[in-house]
Amino acid sequence: MKESDEGTERAAPRKRADARRNERTLLDAAAAVFVASGVEAPIRDIAARAGVGVATIYRHFPTRADLIIAVYRHQIESCAEAGPVLLETCPTAHAALGRWINLFVDFLVTKHGLAAVLQSDEAGFQQLHAYFLDRLLPVCARLVEAAAAAGEIRTDLEAYELMRGVGNLCIGAETDPRYDARRLVGMLIDGLRV
Repeated sequence: MKESDEGTERAAPRKRADARRNERTLLDAAAAVFVASGVEAPIRDIAARAGVGVATIYRHFPTRADLIIAVYRHQIESCAEAGPVLLETCPTAHAALGRWINLFVDFLVTKHGLAAVLQSDEAGFQQLHAYFLDRLLPVCARLVEAAAAAGEIRTDLEAYELMRGVGNLCIGAETDPRYDARRLVGMLIDGLRV
């Protein structure tokens, strides 16, 4: 390890377990509020759901953009971690894929709001999008491959096509109460069966 790397490690100490747990609780609450009410939801709603004061949120995330980006990264990690767990715990690979896609849909609702917040920071948005693909595409590919290998879905489906299709079905869902993207995504997943 280079000397400069050691200095960097000392400059950014690892958070205590309880601090990480509290931050996860706060980010889970923010994600749920964003999914239900959009990224412009009042901070007091997030605070109430997380069981903390508004000042606590601002202490961790000084701006709304900081909070949205943290939620975005948190949801990426949650989706990435959920894939292998779902493959182990669901009765079939197809069921695991369907449950993972539901988590992905929740994430996409937040992602669309993030795009509007980061319009002025194209480089920052592109970096987050690359992070999104690097973390989630392999997880989706593993789920698709497992379901295909089990003979539950078509074998000619690419993970990127599926993620892109789901993403396209979710566009505009947050602005039209008559449009149920989750229902259409469910029909897409059911339609993958052989």
